[in-house]
Amino acid sequence: MRKNLLDQLPLTPVPIAHVHAAELGAMSDVLDRLPDAVGLVHQDLCWRAGRRVDPTKGRDGMAAEQVLRAGILKQLTGMSYEGLAFALCDSNTYQSFCRMGFGQTAPKKSALQKNVKRVKASTWESIHRMVVEKAQRLGIENGTKVRTDCMIVESNIHHPNDSSLLGDCVRVFTRLMRRARDRFGISFESRLLRARRRVLGISNAKSMKERVPMYRDLLKVTEQTLRAAQCVAKQLDKIRSAELLDMLFAQALAQKIRHFVPLASQVISQAERRVFRKESVPAAEKIVSIFEPHTDIIAKDNRDPEYGHKICLTTGTALVTDIVVEKGNPADNTLATKMIERHVEVFGKAPQQSCFDGAFATRANLSRIKALGVADVAFHKRREIEIADMTSSKRVFRALRNFRAGIEGVISFLKRVFGLERCTWRGFDSFRAYVHASVLACNLLQIARHLLAARN
Repeated sequence: MRKNLLDQLPLTPVPIAHVHAAELGAMSDVLDRLPDAVGLVHQDLCWRAGRRVDPTKGRDGMAAEQVLRAGILKQLTGMSYEGLAFALCDSNTYQSFCRMGFGQTAPKKSALQKNVKRVKASTWESIHRMVVEKAQRLGIENGTKVRTDCMIVESNIHHPNDSSLLGDCVRVFTRLMRRARDRFGISFESRLLRARRRVLGISNAKSMKERVPMYRDLLKVTEQTLRAAQCVAKQLDKIRSAELLDMLFAQALAQKIRHFVPLASQVISQAERRVFRKESVPAAEKIVSIFEPHTDIIAKDNRDPEYGHKICLTTGTALVTDIVVEKGNPADNTLATKMIERHVEVFGKAPQQSCFDGAFATRANLSRIKALGVADVAFHKRREIEIADMTSSKRVFRALRNFRAGIEGVISFLKRVFGLERCTWRGFDSFRAYVHASVLACNLLQIARHLLAARN
């Protein structure tokens, strides 16, 4: 029968028979079995501005369980905080996963962002280990056969060059000084338009001979703006207004200016060395963004350099068992033993078999890994190491080499689905938190799929 109009709509939400809802339900069941994870998140939420706050006082905020589940849901779906806020208002399935009761007002995007970002990277990593241990008890991952490789996760920055970095410095200082002028009447001379013209001229110049005079003027403008910003910061320090908010605003503004002063000085220094002295500045001494100064320059083979952090990860037959965000650009062959040692910490014993990309291959690594108790070790490229020294037979070596290739699919899965192509959170600690939260969401989804497959 088909009607023109429905007489009455259902009063209660109707459960949906969809694979995504089933996966979220299975993920929720796994999280329910990890009560200690909620406790860790609650500890982070009870710290604010470097001091502990009493959780029994103040107005009601998001519960620790809601914050944990909202963070996982964000990384799982790839939504922005604005999109997540709408989804929690609109979707009964997402409300149920995040433990939001019937009729409860969903948090706004600012509340979601503020609470999720307060969960530390170490907390996400600890919860990830809890999930791996749970998978071990469920028989989904036993850790006897592992593979290790590295990937690059980009920072959320534009492609760096000297002119754009100098332009960023002028733009940021001008914006902060305008706030001081609008609030307190502190005057300054804006050189932003001149800086923008020089940046555009440098990018359009056809030769270095044409760029040098514009670089010289851009450096002059940046240095003048830097000195002006320092003078404005000193004037802000002298403000003793009767209004407490004005005084706090002045202090915060001066602090922001001083945060960028050493970064701008480093940008000026490296531009002078590269453009005028023709020096090759070492990667460790370079800064590629004043907004994400922790960003490393990752150069590999003859490829274009990437800007972010090297990530070393170990996977088993089902899950990502361990992941480390490295600082700098350490060679792959310095990471092999460390990842096996960390595996022993997680599982309590060494794997029986492990395989690595060819970049990890050295005789010293083979000896150390064997000494940790690994029976078979396979490097994708042997680097003049005999198969008999690595594994018990050629058949085992070929099987491990083929098994290693599967980690490329895992890396692609993490990048395409869980946002590990580029980290959008600011700061190195937040970068680590973003990576661990994404891997946690990935592992929970994999466990849910195994549980659902076993039920069917």
